[in-house]
Formats: sequence, structure tokens, C-alpha cells
Amino acid sequence: PPYHAPTFILTHYPRRPIEMLGGTTFHFVCDGIGSALRQARAAAGDKDIKIGGGVETVRQYIQAGHVDEIHLAVAPTVLGQGEALFNGIDLRALGYRTVEHVPTERATHIVLAK
Repeated sequence: PPYHAPTFILTHYPRRPIEMLGGTTFHFVCDGIGSALRQARAAAGDKDIKIGGGVETVRQYIQAGHVDEIHLAVAPTVLGQGEALFNGIDLRALGYRTVEHVPTERATHIVLAK
């Protein structure tokens, strides 16, 4: 795995941590985003924490006010209906603004920050 750091995975089913070569350990968290965030902060110390996952996971963290910066990579590909990441979320009212916009040949990278 490319993470090389403790990784906390939200799940409905408890299981033991899985240690991988290269420094990645997957920890499975059954008691919500708050618990996962506390564990990640404790493991990270003074380093940044990255939140990844599905749309619903990211939406929960944004709505709870736990996200300082959002990096979006938008590729010109039609994938179907999918899930709307920001549906019903007023990013401007939450204090986000675009701080970086970088178009490349394969994607446009947009960074939003509070």
C-alpha cells in the first residue's frame, strides 16, 4: 500500500489491525468519524491528516467542520451519475474558497481551503 502510515478505516464490523510491509497499518474503526479522527490525530502527532474514501465519508467530515483543505482532481471523463460530493453543502457559507487551480493535460486540480 502507498500510505506508509497508520490508516484508519471506517467500518461496521470490528476486526484486528492489519500490518503491511512499508509501514502501513490498517486500523478498523466502528464507532464513527469522531473516533477515527481522534485516533488519526494521535497517530499523526504534529503531521497533517488526509481523509480519503467514498463521497459519504468525505461529506460527513466536511459537514462536521473537520476539513481545512479539499484537493479535487477533475478528469474529463464521463463516468455516469455517481454521487454528488457537495450536494446540499454550502462551501462558501462554511468558509471555503478556491486557493489553487491548476489545469493539466489529464485533469484540473482545484484546492479549496478555509
